[in-house]
Amino acid sequence: MAQFTRIEVAQAMKDSGMIPLFYSNDIELSKNILKACYDGGSRLMEFTSRGDFAHEIFGELTKYAIKELPGMIMGVGSVTDAAAASLYMQLGANFIVTPVLREDIAIVCNRRKVLWSSGCGTLTEIAKAEELGCEIVKLFPGDLYGPDFVKGIKGPQPWTSIMPTGGVNPTEENLKEWFTAGVTCVGMGSQLITKEIIAQKNYSALTQKVKEVYDIIAKFK
Repeated sequence: MAQFTRIEVAQAMKDSGMIPLFYSNDIELSKNILKACYDGGSRLMEFTSRGDFAHEIFGELTKYAIKELPGMIMGVGSVTDAAAASLYMQLGANFIVTPVLREDIAIVCNRRKVLWSSGCGTLTEIAKAEELGCEIVKLFPGDLYGPDFVKGIKGPQPWTSIMPTGGVNPTEENLKEWFTAGVTCVGMGSQLITKEIIAQKNYSALTQKVKEVYDIIAKFK
């Protein structure tokens, strides 16, 4: 059962401007990554469902967040069908992110009033997702489209909220381009939670990096 309403989740996405993305099959590592992001100011985490038994890791992470990290909004990405979305919602997912537009996922999420963000790559897909109740559209893969695509969408559809994932990096120059173009928030994975940080288990560096990203974004929101 979700701990936060879809309205609360959408507002948190808009207010914060950035969602960290992460996957690991190591539960202790995952807890430390989550805690480091939390200490850096993040109140959102997209756990990407990319491995066998990923739902078991997510379930444990969600229990940990509820107990130890008040206000942390846990969600799941890389969800490709309604059955997986339903499973993760049973495990406490507060939002569902998909790589593609799937009406079956929209239906099960809307039934539970859980926010879902659909991966889209055309204006037609974006419009269809919004017709199905998508509040914040995921632009994916973001590096193939870029900020100019966002500007193009916001012209005829200024009401559209866009979250690019992929092609976003934690530099002031890159983040300025995206937010000046009109994005609502960004998703950031390996550019934020790097292989080096994971290998060295340098959680304090991650905390500092997350804080720096939020400080940069605050300049342009």
